[in-house]
Amino acid sequence: MDSVTGLQPFGPSEALTLGVELELQLVSTHDYDLAPYSEEMLRLMALHKLPGNVVPEMTSSMIEISTGICQSSADVLGELSQIRDALVQCADKLNIAVVGGGTHPFQQWHERRIYDKPRFRELSELYGYLSKQFTIFGQHVHIGCPNADAALLMLHRMSRYIPHFIALSASSPYVQGQDTQFDSARLNSVFAFPMSGRAPFTLTWDGFSEFFDKTTRTGVVKSMKDFYWDIRPKPEFGTIEIRVFDTPLTIERAAALAGFVQSLASWLLHEQPFMPHEDDYMVYTYNRFQACRFGLEAVYVDPVTGEHMPLRDHIQLTMQRIAEHARTLGAKAGLQVLREDAELGTNDARWLREHQAREGLLAEVVRQGAVKFKGKG
Repeated sequence: MDSVTGLQPFGPSEALTLGVELELQLVSTHDYDLAPYSEEMLRLMALHKLPGNVVPEMTSSMIEISTGICQSSADVLGELSQIRDALVQCADKLNIAVVGGGTHPFQQWHERRIYDKPRFRELSELYGYLSKQFTIFGQHVHIGCPNADAALLMLHRMSRYIPHFIALSASSPYVQGQDTQFDSARLNSVFAFPMSGRAPFTLTWDGFSEFFDKTTRTGVVKSMKDFYWDIRPKPEFGTIEIRVFDTPLTIERAAALAGFVQSLASWLLHEQPFMPHEDDYMVYTYNRFQACRFGLEAVYVDPVTGEHMPLRDHIQLTMQRIAEHARTLGAKAGLQVLREDAELGTNDARWLREHQAREGLLAEVVRQGAVKFKGKG
C-alpha cells in the first residue's frame, strides 16, 4: 500500500497486453431457466488444467471465467476456447448448459441465491435486493498501461468510446420475460449502485490517490472493488478495466471486442490524437443512454464539436483511424466483423429479438443461445 494512502501502488505491466473476464449463465436443460450449479461446476472445472481462472460470482447461477495475460485477441480466443470447451464438457455432466448474454431473458431475481462467500454475503447485507438483481452478465477487458499516469490518460481518452463498446456488445434486451426496448438493459442495473458511472477526472496518480484517500476517510468505500465505474484503474494488475460490455453470445465476439479495445488503445497510446478534458463528460451520460437504449441505431454527440451523428458512422470512422494498429496487432479480421455488424446494425440484442420473433418462446431462444455458445449455432 502507498504510505500516504490506502491505495495500492500501480503495478508494472506490459503496455497493450490484454486480459478478458466473462460472466456466464448456468441454465437448466429442462426449462432453460437459471440453475444454481456454480459450486458443482467449480468443482468439476478444478479437475481441468486450464489457462486463466474460473471463479464464482454474486449468485449461484453465475460463473466467471478469465484469461491470463494475452498479447493479442488471437491469444484471448485461444484461451477462451480451451475454457469454453471444458465448461461445456462439465455442464453436460450436470445436465445444465452455459450461455452468454447480458441478462437471462426470463429469470426471476427473487429466486436467486447469493453464493456463499464472505464478500458476497457482505454485499448482500449492504445492498439488499439489488444484490440478487445483480444477476447480470458482463465482459470486462483489461488493457496494460506503461505507468499510472498513462493509465489515467488512457482511461479518460477511452471514455469517448464507451457508447461504441456498449452498442457492439449489447445482448440484454429481455428482463423477466419482457422486451425492455433497450439493447443493453444490463447497465441499468449497474447504475443502481452508488459508486457506478464514471471515474473522477484526474490525469495524475497523485491526484487519484488523493481522491481515493478522501473517499476511504468518509467510510463510503474500502477498496477499489467498491467502485463500479464504467472504466476503472486496476493498480494490482497495472491495467485499466473496461466494464460496460454485455457478455457476448460467443467467445469469438468477446475476442473481437478485446481486439477492438487493444487496437484503439494502441492508437491512443502511440498517436496521442487528443487530450481528454472534463468537458468530455458533459455528453457522456447522454451518449451512454443512447447506446444502451438504441444500440447501433443510437445518436452520438461529439464531445468537442457537439455535432450529432449516427453512432454507427462514428464507429466506422473510428475503425478507419485504428485500422493500421489493428493490422499490426493481428486484430484486423475481428474488427472487420464488428465493422460490418455496425454497418448493418447487427448485434447480439438483434439476434435475440429475431429468434424470439421466430420462436415465440424465450426458453427456446436460451436453448439456441446455449448451442451458439458451444460454437455450433
